[in-house]
Amino acid sequence: MKKTILTIMVGSLPMVMMAQSAVDAYQLAQPDLNGTARFSAMAGAFGALGGDLSTLNQNPAGIGVYRSSEIGFTLDLDLQGTKSTSMGTSRDASQTKFNCSNFGYVGSVELNNDVMPFFSWGVSYSRAASFDRYYRGYVPSLSNSMSNYVANFTNQDNWTPAELGQSDNYNPYFSSDIPWLSIMAYNSYMINPTSNSGNFSGLFNNDTFGNAAFTVREKGYVDEYSIDFGGNIMNTVYWGVAFGITDISYTQDAYYDEELQNASVPSSKTYGTESGDGWFGLGNYQHVRGNGFNFKAGVIFKPINELRLGLAVHTPTYYDLKHEAYSVCDFSYSSGYEGYHEADDGYIAYYDSDFKTPWRLIASAAGVIGGQGILSVDYEYVGYDAMRVKDGYGDEYYDITGDIKNYYQASHIIRVGGEYRVTPQLSLRAGYSYQTQPAKDAAIDNEEYIYTSGTNPAYIFDKTTQYITCGLGYRYKNFYVDMAYMHKMRESKWQAFTAFDEYEVPSADIKDHNNQVIMSLGFKF
Repeated sequence: MKKTILTIMVGSLPMVMMAQSAVDAYQLAQPDLNGTARFSAMAGAFGALGGDLSTLNQNPAGIGVYRSSEIGFTLDLDLQGTKSTSMGTSRDASQTKFNCSNFGYVGSVELNNDVMPFFSWGVSYSRAASFDRYYRGYVPSLSNSMSNYVANFTNQDNWTPAELGQSDNYNPYFSSDIPWLSIMAYNSYMINPTSNSGNFSGLFNNDTFGNAAFTVREKGYVDEYSIDFGGNIMNTVYWGVAFGITDISYTQDAYYDEELQNASVPSSKTYGTESGDGWFGLGNYQHVRGNGFNFKAGVIFKPINELRLGLAVHTPTYYDLKHEAYSVCDFSYSSGYEGYHEADDGYIAYYDSDFKTPWRLIASAAGVIGGQGILSVDYEYVGYDAMRVKDGYGDEYYDITGDIKNYYQASHIIRVGGEYRVTPQLSLRAGYSYQTQPAKDAAIDNEEYIYTSGTNPAYIFDKTTQYITCGLGYRYKNFYVDMAYMHKMRESKWQAFTAFDEYEVPSADIKDHNNQVIMSLGFKF
């Protein structure tokens, strides 16, 4: 028995010549609960309260509540853990991150005017979102193979072995009509022709059995630099506007492999297959970076001292993005065929795109209880089905727009927070946040064909996300220190590739359990 081994590294040329897919768009637009320790301890339910540096990024009207100046910063320690479960088999993964998540300054001046007694301005840096995530899993029994998925869409366009074999490394001058994953799979023997006219077959047949494993590491951030202006009208209506400049970076390293027995491996003949054992691994890397901008506006209405109502609108963030990607594929098998092949290294693929995130609407209400307690509620609407992707020339990808509408829906976020002042110096806080599922059931339940970009057919859909929070704050003269604890619970579904026949697709349920400790220090003057 001989073993044939192939290693191929190529630029991740998208299957349909697009640098992004609907799934990629959501990865860059997903929200996060980040801010000062006081804001976090109350689960971000601050839309009607204001007077906190985090409100500069949530409801700009919160700056109108200020009657003095303030400077502060926030540090956080994030202990992240994930659990992947497939067919009763679980795998755990964990990592720890440390960040400076907030820094800001607010200046307030008294105007000695009965109509608008105070005017305030502020600048802040905020870690608006963190993409850090690490999960891995094991699928103990397969009923289908990624190689069969690749063979299926390759056969649909009637590509021939001669066309797929023209090049085994990515070349920007090579024909862009052929899906690069098909070229990779053909040159690595993951798919094999049954005749010289094509009709490729994958490795999995009725007698094949085996397992799969996957590892995904994501890291990155959205940093927002905000400039805010605001004031109040007769101490009843507070207003604010903000301009945000964002810096985004997202990196994903993904690896998927299968071990198969009694598989349809290459035959010693020119075409066809024979029974043998096979293994392959597919690695994909992508990095997205860019800059964007957005606008925010909001009001807070205080009809009586015990009640405040808030409303804020966030425009989409308009991004100019740069993408780079590459992939690597290894394949080995044992059969009666003798031979060896090694492909040359390829090139990194580069693309530009424009991306528009969803609109956001936040409605809030807060009550002051007995001068010592606060109860606050926020509702946020995020229209994920309104995301849009364009090429580097500003032309919209209408097929991605269609996919976005098919896969995603509006998500609703409810945040509830409370604070109780035990003494004039010491306060206790707690909160809860719940976000509904941004993906449609049809996409999660394989009722939609899921298109991905590049040479990575795997994807993940987030379901619900919850936060449980608590904290305390201490004031000494003009100084303050706040501490918070946040526990994040998120459920998702990972799938190796989209469903294309009656067989079950390798998939896993992913659960995130992140524990975050946050500390804020500040001075008011």
